[in-house]
Amino acid sequence: MIKPATTDFPRFEAPYAGDDDQLIRHFASRMSLSDSQNGAIDRRATTYIDAIRNNSGSVGGVEDFLREYGLSTREGLALMVLAEALLRVPDALTQDRLIEDKLKEGGWSEHEAHGDSWFVSASAWALGMSARVIRPGETPEGVMRGLVKRLGLPTVRSATKQAMRFLGHHFVLGETIKDALSRAAKSEERGYRHSFDMLGEGARTAEDAKRYFQSYASAIEAIGAHMAKHGKSQQLPNRMGISVKLSALHPRYLATHHDRVMRELVPDLLKLAQMAKAHQLNFTVDAEEADRLELSLDVIAAVFADPSLAGWDGFGLAIQAYQKRSPQVIDFIDGLCQQYGRRMMVRLVKGAYWDTEVKRAQERGLDDYPVWTRKPATDLAYLHCAAKLMEKRARIFPQFATHNALTVSTIIELAGTDRAGFEFQRLHGMGEALYDTLLSGNDRIACRIYAPVGGYRDLLAYLVRRLLENGANSSFVAVAGDKNIPVSALLERPTEKLGLSNGQTARHSQIPMPLGLYGDRRNSAGFEFGHRDNLERLMARIGQPLAEIAAHPLVPGATGATSDEAVFSPADRSRKVGTVRNATPADVDRAFVTGRKGFARWSRLSVEERAGTLDKLADLLEADRDRLLSLLALEAGKTLDDGVAEIREAVDFCRYYASEARRQFGEAEVMPGPTGELNRLSWRGRGVFACISPWNFPLAIFLGQVSAALVAGNAVLAKPAPQTPLIAFEAVKLFHKAGVPEDVLMLLPGAGDVGAAIAAHPKLAGIAFTGSTATAQAINRTLAAKDGPIVPLIAETGGLNAMIVDATALAEQVADDVVLSAFRSAGQRCSALRILYLQEDIADGMLEMIEGAARELNLGNPLEITTDIGPVIDEKQKAMLEAHIAEMKRSQKVRYAGKVPATGNFFAPHIVELDRPEALTKEIFGPVLHVVRWKAKALDQVIASIDATGYGLTLGVHSRIEATIRKVTEALDTGNIYVNRNMIGAVVGTQPFGGSGMSGTGFKAGGPAYLSRFAVEQVISVNTAAAGGNASLIAIGEG
Repeated sequence: MIKPATTDFPRFEAPYAGDDDQLIRHFASRMSLSDSQNGAIDRRATTYIDAIRNNSGSVGGVEDFLREYGLSTREGLALMVLAEALLRVPDALTQDRLIEDKLKEGGWSEHEAHGDSWFVSASAWALGMSARVIRPGETPEGVMRGLVKRLGLPTVRSATKQAMRFLGHHFVLGETIKDALSRAAKSEERGYRHSFDMLGEGARTAEDAKRYFQSYASAIEAIGAHMAKHGKSQQLPNRMGISVKLSALHPRYLATHHDRVMRELVPDLLKLAQMAKAHQLNFTVDAEEADRLELSLDVIAAVFADPSLAGWDGFGLAIQAYQKRSPQVIDFIDGLCQQYGRRMMVRLVKGAYWDTEVKRAQERGLDDYPVWTRKPATDLAYLHCAAKLMEKRARIFPQFATHNALTVSTIIELAGTDRAGFEFQRLHGMGEALYDTLLSGNDRIACRIYAPVGGYRDLLAYLVRRLLENGANSSFVAVAGDKNIPVSALLERPTEKLGLSNGQTARHSQIPMPLGLYGDRRNSAGFEFGHRDNLERLMARIGQPLAEIAAHPLVPGATGATSDEAVFSPADRSRKVGTVRNATPADVDRAFVTGRKGFARWSRLSVEERAGTLDKLADLLEADRDRLLSLLALEAGKTLDDGVAEIREAVDFCRYYASEARRQFGEAEVMPGPTGELNRLSWRGRGVFACISPWNFPLAIFLGQVSAALVAGNAVLAKPAPQTPLIAFEAVKLFHKAGVPEDVLMLLPGAGDVGAAIAAHPKLAGIAFTGSTATAQAINRTLAAKDGPIVPLIAETGGLNAMIVDATALAEQVADDVVLSAFRSAGQRCSALRILYLQEDIADGMLEMIEGAARELNLGNPLEITTDIGPVIDEKQKAMLEAHIAEMKRSQKVRYAGKVPATGNFFAPHIVELDRPEALTKEIFGPVLHVVRWKAKALDQVIASIDATGYGLTLGVHSRIEATIRKVTEALDTGNIYVNRNMIGAVVGTQPFGGSGMSGTGFKAGGPAYLSRFAVEQVISVNTAAAGGNASLIAIGEG
C-alpha cells in the first residue's frame, strides 16, 4: 500500500458558524466597484441574458426543463421521484404502481406548459408513455387509461422506461466513461474542456469503497489514454479531469472516525492522485457537508504534501461558497501551495447541500448555521471568494462553476486586464447559450464542462441536487429565460437584494436560528462533532476522572438499607462507578407521608413558579453536560453521541412541559353558559405520583416523567431502574438545586420490591411507568386490586417494531436507516427496529449492503469518540440475547454476527432471516435485526402480520409510492410512523412518543395531551346574580 511520506501538515481552523451580518457586511465592503466597472458588467451580462433567451427551446436545453418542472411544482417533484426510482425497480408490478402513483400525484392535466422546447414536451409525457404515441391536447391520465386498456401495462411500462432513459440522457453525459469521452469530443472541438464525475452515493460498505476506487482508477486510465491519443500536445490546465468524492472511498467518512479515515483513505487517494499526475489530468476532490470539511482538508493536506506529487499542477478541490468558512478555506489552500511550492486548481461552487445543512443545524441544536440562509448572501460570498482567488492566481488556478450571467460578467471584470489563469465551469446540459456566447466573444476565456458519468439508476443524488441548486424560484437559471422578467431585474446586485444599505439583516426572516426553532421555547443545545476545536475541548473534559457517586434514598428522615451495593460499568466490569444504598418498604411509606405534606404546599404554588423550576433545571443540565456525559457512558454504557442526544431530550422535556403547563394550567378557562353565572375550569395536581423509569434512557425518560408530574402540581416518588441509580440520584439533586423542595421530589432507588410497595400503597395518586409490557400489566393488576380511588397508569412499553421496504426505496437510504434504527444504542431503545420486511425482488442486494454497513460499526469504550455501539446493560441482558441467537441458529438463518471486544457486556449486531414473521414471538431488546421477505402482491399480508402482533409503538415505511404509504399508515394504529427515514429518536414537541395496544396506554410523552393525565379537572360555578340581580346583563345597554 502506498503511504503518504509525511504527516506533518498544517490543520485548518476557523469558527464553525460565524455571524451572518458581520461577515456579509465585511464582504460587501470589499466588493466596491466603480461606476465604469458596473456599467461594463451590466452590458456584458445583458449580452449573455439575451443569448440565453434567444436560444430558449433549443435541443438539449435542460434549463428549459428546470424552468418548467422545478421542485416547486407538483409535477416536477413527481417526475423526479419517478425518474430516480423507476429504473432501479426490478419487478413489473411495482413499476406499474409507481407509474400510476406519479401520474395521479403530479396533477399533469392541470399543468399548462410554458416552455417551447421539445425536450420539455417530451419530458412531460415521460410519466406515462413515449412522446411518439401522444396526440396534441390529450391528458396523460386520459391517455394512460386508454393505453392500458388497449395495450396493457407492460407496453406502457416499457415506453415509460424508455422515456426515463431519454430524460437521463440529458442529465448524464454517458453511462460509461467510454461513452462519455465519445460524446465529449464535439464539445472539445468547440473549445470546451471536460471534468468527469462518476455518479454514485457515498460508500456504505468496504465493498462499496473498493468498487468506487476501481471506478475512479479505471476512469483515470481511460481519460489518460484518450488524452494520449487526442490531446497529447495539450498542457494543464487545458486537459481533461476527474472529480472524486471522499465519502465514496471510505464507508465511515465521519469526523468522529478521523484517525481511521486518515490511516485508510489517504493512501488510496494518494494512489489515485499519482495516477492522475501520470496522465497530467485535473484531479478534483469534491466538497462534502460542513461537518466533514475539516476532515476533508486534513485528507487533502496529507495527500498534497506527498513529494511524489511535486511538479504537477493538476491537484485540486471544490470549495462551496455557501459555507461561511469558504474564505478561510481559500487562505488555507493558498498556504499549502506556498508551503510546498506547488500550485492547485480550485473549483468554486455555490453549494449543493443547502437544505440538508439547514436541517442538520436545526436537528443538532447548533448555535448558528454553517451556511448562509439567504441566496443573495451566498451570491455575495461567491464573489468575495472569487476576488480572493483572483488575487492568488500565482499559486491557485481558479475554476468558477456558475450559470449566472451576472456572476460571470462580474468575475471577468474582477480579472481586470489579465484574462488568463482561470476558467469557468458549467454542468453538462446547462449554461450552453451563456458559455457558447462567451467562447465566441473577444474575451476567449476557457470553459470546462462538469460531466456526470454513470448508469441512470445512479441519477438520484445528482438529479435532485441540480434541481435544488438551479430549479428553485430564487435561482438565476429558473428565471433567466423568462422574457416577462425585465433584464434589469436580473442585473440587481446581491448587496441590493440583501438590503444592507437599508439596515436589513443578511439572515432569512423565515428561517429561525437553530436554538429558536420552537419560538418562545428554546431548543436544547447540541454539539457539533465535526468541529475539531469543540471536540478536543470536550474530550479533554471527558477525560478527567469522575469521582465515585454514593447514591441513597433522597427522602427526609429515610435511612435506606443497611449496606451499600457497588455499581460497575457495563463496558468494563472492573470499573467501579459508585455505590447505591437502596430504599426499603419502610422508606416507601415514609416517602408517601412526607409527600402528602409537600403536595399540600407545592400544588398551591402558581403554575409559573412550578414551570420556572423546570426551566432552571434545563439550564443546569446544559451547564453540567460534560459530567453527565461521562456518567451516562460509565453507568449506562451510552456512547458520546447518544449521551448528547439524551441530555438534549431531558432538557427538551423540561422546557416543553414548562411551556405546556403555562398554556394548559395557567389561567382558569371560562366556560360558555347562560347569563348570570360564571363557570371556570381549572386543573389541580392529583397527589403523590410515582414515576418508575427504565435503564435504557436513565436521564431523559426519568426526568421526562418527573418533570411532567411535578409541573402538573404533584409530589413525586421517583424510582429509577436498579441498573442506573447514580444518574437518577444526580438528576434529583439538580432538581432540588433548581428549587423543587426535598419533600416534593423524593428518590427511592431499589429493585422490584420497592416498585411493588409503591404500586400497592393506598396513598398512591398515579403511576408513570416505562418498561416491559409484562411489568406494566403487573402494575395494572395491582392497581385494579386496590380499594379506594381509581388512579391512572401511564405506561409506555415495548413493541415488535417493523419496517416495510418496497422495491422503489433507495438502497443507500434504507441501509442507513435500518442500521441506525436496529443497532444504535446497541438496539436498546423501545423504538428500535426489530423486524424488517424486504420486498423479495430487492432483498438480496439490500441485505448485502445492510450487512456490509453493520460490519463497519465499531464496538467499544463508550467514552471514546470512535465508538459506534456501546455495551448492553448487564449480564442478564447479554445472556438473553445469546440464548435467542442460539435458538435462531437452530430454527432460522443467522446471516450476520458481528465481533465483540474481549471484555465487558458487549453483544454485537446480528441479522437473522426468518422463514415467516410469526417465528419472532417476542421483543428482543438488543442489536438483533430480523428480516422477512415479502412478495410484491402480498402487502396486505405484511400489514396483517404486523397488526397481529398486538403491538403498536413504531413503524417504518420506505417507498416512493404514495398509495403504498397511505395504505400502510391508514391500516395500522401504530403510535409513531416514520416514512423514508429512520424510526428512532422521537423529538419532544415534534414527534410525541408513545404506542397503542400492548405498547402503551397513552397519552404520548412530549405531546400536548401528556400533562392532563397527571392532573384532575375542577369546575367552579358561581351564581353571579345571587346578590339580587344580574348587573352584567343590565349594564350591556341597547344592542
